[in-house]
Amino acid sequence: MPAPLALSPLAWTAIRLGAVAALGLYASRRRGSEPKDARNEATLDEMPEGFHAHSHRAEAESAVHGRGRLRRVFRFRATGPGVEVDAAALGRLRFRRVD
Repeated sequence: MPAPLALSPLAWTAIRLGAVAALGLYASRRRGSEPKDARNEATLDEMPEGFHAHSHRAEAESAVHGRGRLRRVFRFRATGPGVEVDAAALGRLRFRRVD
């Protein structure tokens, strides 16, 4: 019997979650023990929560600069332990005309 027919949907879900966990473990170990730059960490910590984007007219090409931060606390029970998720990002999206 072929493998796709033999495995239940629950088994396929377990395989997918296992693959994502293995990829995350590989990515976290691949970086090594490089120290983080304190200036970059301070910049991300000082960023206000929410999303903000603006364009620069002074640049030769069209560019949009943006920043965003999301901080949430997820609790497993009402009074139980929780996990704080703090996602911050700075970015630039640039469009240039190429001749």
